[in-house]
Amino acid sequence: MDMRLELVMVPVVDVDRAKEFYRAVGFVEDHDHTVSDEVRFVQMTPPGSACSIAFGRGLTTLPPGSLDNLQLVVADADAVHAELVARGIEVSEVDDQPWGRFVHLADPDGNTWAIQQLTSR
Repeated sequence: MDMRLELVMVPVVDVDRAKEFYRAVGFVEDHDHTVSDEVRFVQMTPPGSACSIAFGRGLTTLPPGSLDNLQLVVADADAVHAELVARGIEVSEVDDQPWGRFVHLADPDGNTWAIQQLTSR
C-alpha cells in the first residue's frame, strides 16, 4: 500500500502576506479559492516537490506560527542561502552538522523551516 504525503496545512494570520512570503521564497501558487466568507484555500508548492502547503481561512484549528521545523531538502545549502538573501528573506547562516547542512527561516507568523543539504552518510 502506497501512502504519499502531499499537503501540509500551515496556520497563518494574514493569507495575502503569507502568499507574498512563500512566493518570495520560490513556492509556486497552485490554487487560491475563496469558497465562502469563512473559507479561503491557498495551495503553494516548492519547486520540484511532490508535497504542497495550504493556508487560508477556515482550514485548520492550529494557532498561527505553531508549525515547527518543516523541512525542505536541497542540493546546495550555500546556493539556497545566497538566493534567499538576495530575495530579501531573513535566513540563518548555513549550519553544518554531521547529518547535513541547514539554513533556517521563519514565515511572518513564526512557522519555522529547515532547508537541508544532505551530506554523505
